[in-house]
Amino acid sequence: MPNPLSKLINPWYPSTAVGFEKGLITMVQLERGRAGTSSLRRAATVALPEALIRPSFDEPNISDLPELTAALTELATSAGLLRQKRWSVALPDGSSRSLILALESQPASNAELEEVLTWKMERGFGAALEELSISRERLSPNSQGRDRYLAVATRTSVLSEYETIVHSLGWRAGLILPRHIGEGQWLTINGSNGDGLLLSSSDNGFTAMVFRGKQPLIIRTVTCDPHECEDELYRLLLFYRDRRGGEADQMGQMLSRVLVVGNMLSKDRACEIVNETLGADLRPLNAEDLGLQLSTRELSFDAIAAPAGLATLSWQ
Repeated sequence: MPNPLSKLINPWYPSTAVGFEKGLITMVQLERGRAGTSSLRRAATVALPEALIRPSFDEPNISDLPELTAALTELATSAGLLRQKRWSVALPDGSSRSLILALESQPASNAELEEVLTWKMERGFGAALEELSISRERLSPNSQGRDRYLAVATRTSVLSEYETIVHSLGWRAGLILPRHIGEGQWLTINGSNGDGLLLSSSDNGFTAMVFRGKQPLIIRTVTCDPHECEDELYRLLLFYRDRRGGEADQMGQMLSRVLVVGNMLSKDRACEIVNETLGADLRPLNAEDLGLQLSTRELSFDAIAAPAGLATLSWQ
């Protein structure tokens, strides 16, 4: 089944990508290997002042555009990528929101479809649609045969901040998506008979995505304190088990792999909760499991997972 993001994004996919996050910028150039493997041709990271990027869906993200531009220029120079013109960009999760929209019935016309989707997106994103930049793609129907859509939104004013920095270097950003979408690509590359779970955490909580094949089945962003993460993960897994696990079990597609990214959730503890709740026997995936050869042990997979995941779209 084709990757649903192939229509959601522009029709060219560069192998170079940059990831913005609170306190960090990461840059990668990926090289395709044999049998679904990949390696880092170039990669670099640079630490930022904590207050320079403050991920937010509603408020300005970047406190000093010239300072962040200078940091990005220095990073690209050190990585030997300053002359690259085409880029994908991974935004901090707090800057964007993602929804899966399921229709309760079949609309009678395209106009009715747009009305229903507009109503659902306004409620889900909590903002007037004219204030947002939205990418939308139709997914395969759910188990009841109802149509589903993936929608990703960023406030136009917030998106403009990041675009201004990229354009100031003479670069073109043909693909700009939130961090969890990039990280989730690693669960779609080589395929699997079972569902895949991404747990992507940040200072404010975590985003969970369940993939069935190449398509997202569930997206949930949970805002919580660190001490609440385990309870929230447990609730999410109960929802999956009760609502989706039954149909997955019937199809022989129960959860078969878990990718944990970020520092809020302990990788081993997250997998322990998954195993206890679902009766599984899984361990957290690492870069090698995903077919990515890291050039040095000093480079963290967590830091590069989002931009590198977007870079894999150059050959998907």
